Amino acid sequence: MDHGAHNMAPRCSMHMLWNTQIIDTCVVFSQWHIRSNLQFVFSFFAIVALGMLYEYLRVFSRDFDKLIAMKIRIQSGRRTPLTRSGQSSPERQGDAEERGLLNGLRVARNQGCAVPPLYRVMRAVLYGASVGLSFFLMLVFMTYNAYLIFAVVLGAAVGHYILGGTIEPNGPDKGMACH
Repeated sequence: MDHGAHNMAPRCSMHMLWNTQIIDTCVVFSQWHIRSNLQFVFSFFAIVALGMLYEYLRVFSRDFDKLIAMKIRIQSGRRTPLTRSGQSSPERQGDAEERGLLNGLRVARNQGCAVPPLYRVMRAVLYGASVGLSFFLMLVFMTYNAYLIFAVVLGAAVGHYILGGTIEPNGPDKGMACH
């Protein structure tokens, strides 16, 4: 039997177990087919950059929300920052309990400020980009390739180090998640 006539072109290999394969690894798409060590190095650094970009989008979105909130407060004539209850002065710890928990009434959560449509569109675009990128990085993780997994984690860590120079003790902090 003559097997010489068959096309034996390199193909993407798909592993569902932890692996360290470099050659013939495909990253998410068959078009991102790694055929050499040099391509793997470039792919590794591209994935590190994507991890850093995710962290940038996360920080930029948070800062953009703060900017919008500040503009809305200024436009509404309120110059002091709001507390969680919507008051401009801090509330005592026991006030919330006395108003709601101890007397059986529900404490209404502050609904925040209405966001103008243009800012809503911009926030939605940023949110969509960060969700899309996070799912893409999840798919890279699902190659189960140890090197590519390390590239995702390294990109997130380096991005967090570079962009995470400040902390807000009372602010929410989202970790890297798919959504």
